[in-house]
Amino acid sequence: MIQLQNYACGQWVAGTQNGQTLYNAITGQAVATASSSGLDFKSMLNHARTVGGPALRKLTFHERGRMLKALALYLNERKESFYKISWATGATRADSWVDIEGGFGNLFTYASLRRQFPNETYCLDGDVAKLSKEGTFLGNHICVPLEGVAIHINAFNFPVWGMLEKIAVNLFAGVPAIVKPATVTSFLTEAVFKEIIASNILPQGALQLICGSAQGIVDLVQAGDVVTFTGSAHTGQLLKKNPALAENSVPFNLEADSLNCCILGLDAAPGTANFEVFIKEIHREIVTKAGQKCTAVRRVLVPDSYVDAVQAALSKRLQSTPIGDPMTTGVRMGALAGMDQVKEVTAKVAQLALSQQIVYDGRNDLQLLGDMVVPDAFMAPVIFVNNKPFTNTDAHNVEAFGPVSTIMPYKNMDEAIALAKMGKGSLVSSIVTADTQVARAYVLGAASMHGRILVLNTDCAKESTGHGSPMPLLVHGGPGRAGGGEEMGGKRGVFHYLQRTAIQGSPAMLTAITNQYHYGTPYIENDKHVFKKHFEELVIGETVITAKHTVTETDITNFANVSGDNFYAHMDATSLEGTIFEKRVAHGYFILSKAAGLFVDAKKGPVLLNYGIDECRFTKPVYPGATIGVRFTVKEKTDTEKRNHEDVAKGIVKFLVDVYDETGETVAIATILTMVKKINQD
Repeated sequence: MIQLQNYACGQWVAGTQNGQTLYNAITGQAVATASSSGLDFKSMLNHARTVGGPALRKLTFHERGRMLKALALYLNERKESFYKISWATGATRADSWVDIEGGFGNLFTYASLRRQFPNETYCLDGDVAKLSKEGTFLGNHICVPLEGVAIHINAFNFPVWGMLEKIAVNLFAGVPAIVKPATVTSFLTEAVFKEIIASNILPQGALQLICGSAQGIVDLVQAGDVVTFTGSAHTGQLLKKNPALAENSVPFNLEADSLNCCILGLDAAPGTANFEVFIKEIHREIVTKAGQKCTAVRRVLVPDSYVDAVQAALSKRLQSTPIGDPMTTGVRMGALAGMDQVKEVTAKVAQLALSQQIVYDGRNDLQLLGDMVVPDAFMAPVIFVNNKPFTNTDAHNVEAFGPVSTIMPYKNMDEAIALAKMGKGSLVSSIVTADTQVARAYVLGAASMHGRILVLNTDCAKESTGHGSPMPLLVHGGPGRAGGGEEMGGKRGVFHYLQRTAIQGSPAMLTAITNQYHYGTPYIENDKHVFKKHFEELVIGETVITAKHTVTETDITNFANVSGDNFYAHMDATSLEGTIFEKRVAHGYFILSKAAGLFVDAKKGPVLLNYGIDECRFTKPVYPGATIGVRFTVKEKTDTEKRNHEDVAKGIVKFLVDVYDETGETVAIATILTMVKKINQD
């Protein structure tokens, strides 16, 4: 039996005293002990703040993203060793796939987000605010990494995903972390963590691990830290009351187990394809991880006339579900995390049975498959029916964190929405329907009490990740009982680890600070056209003042012929009465096209291609006789990595296209994106 190690201040450290014994959920054999005795939490926090934090903050978003990608690839090459260890947690191969490769997926997802951020150590948030009449005083928001440490206190049910889905975000943001997995399954977390450290991909101090108790660590938090907790609502609320959190204004993200629900739409009647989709989804949520998911379906809401059909179909499917050793061929459901978990769920089942009826109890005839199985940590599914869900409310308040769900009837959509909300806040709800009006009514009516809503039917069931799967690009969390927190969510999640600071000043000052051109900053002009310069040579604010062109009616007619745009304002001067136009007006896209003709340098050079336009606006009508010119300015530069050895080394350059008329007033403004070749092709 091994003793798990903690990773503190750059060293692997075993506890100085005997710790908690951890067991194989399938065989009942002891597999490890875990202890954090002797760890100096204050030193660990200091190490993260003074070593890990500065190292991460020196990296740009793009460098951090590439770091996460490298780590994901490294871990993926070693995944089979993790599957073998995961078996001891009671998980099937499918359960472990969600935990292990789902965790890697979070790393890959946040690595790819680098393309949505500048190749800087900071980013801007939102549009520039013009704070003065003449535009000499501007405001913006700059976001920089917090200079503290993220403390992640995770649940037992996903020892890999629970760690990786959180650290992917804080590492990408540039913030170090201390990971505290639930001790009962920490032997799997430790195995993955050891490979992370062995990879030498992360900077020193970026990650630390506590396998045993972390009691007291929250007492040591400071301004700039972040604490996240995943687990029971009761424990989370106790942690949330820690005085150090309030005194130092430390964000606390609580993601608690909740009484999630799935609704069967009236149109998905027994015998229809969507009824089968519903039954399969409920069954999957009951047996996956043996129901040990914070997102599992605890309440099954069905039209009152469908209750018997749902009960029969679900019972039949559960009865044919093989339970036992996940290594045994055909097994679809494994064990709970341990004997203590079985006792806790059994007690909650007994409590729920006081106010509602058990209609399926697999415990009565539990036959486990596999030669090595010890039954202590196994529990078969239990299904209740609650015919008076508005009166008998235990199902809306008591959660059995295992393969346990309650079927309850509703008469109309208003009742379904009301019942869904009686869970007092959930991480996720789902509805199976093909009726768009029913789906709209449910989403708009129930969204205020749910963090995520899945609308499921045969159109998307084949590719849907399902009710219980949070996705990295979407928020995970929920109001009320679910904790009121929010994590992941793509870019939204990153901003939880950044300090957003309003900056004010002149355009030139904001341009210098942010390395992004702000309108009104003095132009930088020289004789060499910007299209003749490589990526490294271009300077923010560098501007080409183009030749001018006088717009004619012939221009308008020719553009209409080429484009097919014969909108009356361009082509029929007799139809302008009552409009804002004085006479035939030039097409906005003609103005933009003509601008390109003015600012483009036609000869072959470092510019490889133009692949997009952002923020295009036509701000003033252009009539025949008006003379237009362009101020073409380097707005922002973003470095990119080569996809392979043969790829061309290049970067992305955003140019501000400011089209003005003979009065000097802007008539059109846009940002174009170009790929520009680098001098250095290594």
